[in-house]
Amino acid sequence: MSWNPALTPGCPDAIGPDAIETLIIPRARDIGGFEVRRALPAPKRQMVGPFIFFDQVGPAEFLTGRGIDVRPHPHIGLGTVTYLYRGDFHHRDSIGSDQVITPGALNWMVAGRGVTHSERTAGRDGPHGLFGIQTWIALPERHEDMEPVFEHHGRDALPVIRDAGIQARLILGRAYGETAPATMYSDTFYLDVALDPRARFPLPDDHEDRGLYVTEGSVRIAGQEFEAGRMMVFRPGDAITVQAGDRGARLMALGGETLDGPRHIWWNFVASSRERIEEAKRQWRAERWGQGLFDLPPTDRAEHIPLPERS
Repeated sequence: MSWNPALTPGCPDAIGPDAIETLIIPRARDIGGFEVRRALPAPKRQMVGPFIFFDQVGPAEFLTGRGIDVRPHPHIGLGTVTYLYRGDFHHRDSIGSDQVITPGALNWMVAGRGVTHSERTAGRDGPHGLFGIQTWIALPERHEDMEPVFEHHGRDALPVIRDAGIQARLILGRAYGETAPATMYSDTFYLDVALDPRARFPLPDDHEDRGLYVTEGSVRIAGQEFEAGRMMVFRPGDAITVQAGDRGARLMALGGETLDGPRHIWWNFVASSRERIEEAKRQWRAERWGQGLFDLPPTDRAEHIPLPERS
């Protein structure tokens, strides 16, 4: 275990309520017959560090033969992060990646100039559940035109930091002296944190932007209790320690350096200029697979999501 020595897990009430710069209550969104809870982007906050999109997927239960089928769709200017607590996803993309992700592992797909992927439930032989988090990380402008890449890192490859009542798996970036294996394009941290009842957890203080999202249980911050389904974004520079409630807590801690400017978002596209998005829209609408920015996954070409009329 290697906590940042500048941090001491003191009383979580030592900070004032103004240390929480933004409180975000996710809104429900339908992604084709399945509801997700979207925390980012929010009306008062587009990004936390480079994180520009944050969806809670589930918890949900499916009968035998049922599951999620997200048909092939495009991305530009971002990296997609898939991390599951329960269930599985079968990822296939236009650069030939074919990977089933299971709980505790990481799928990291960097779209760069353009990529297409699908995500479908793999195991449907019996009743099954799904619960996880999907995020997008916006790329710095100098990397927006990079070639797409995909990385999968299994559960055992991700560093785990333990202390009394705390288990924190580092999914991306760096924190507490540890570095996750995925290739990053800006300074980032992303942690899956499980807390025993009343356990205290200090956020890293060496990142510009920091936030957390409660997925299970509750946490106490500055005298206030925050239940599952809340995202808090903190004022830069403050020493922040959160305390789990009486039932314990599970949370995602995230952040990093802010980007080199705001980003435009339209549907599945993120870019530093509207022109990039308009060109991506034009090329996806044309459906000239393999002749421009986009192709379809080699083993999932029978269907795709058409360009919507509006985002």
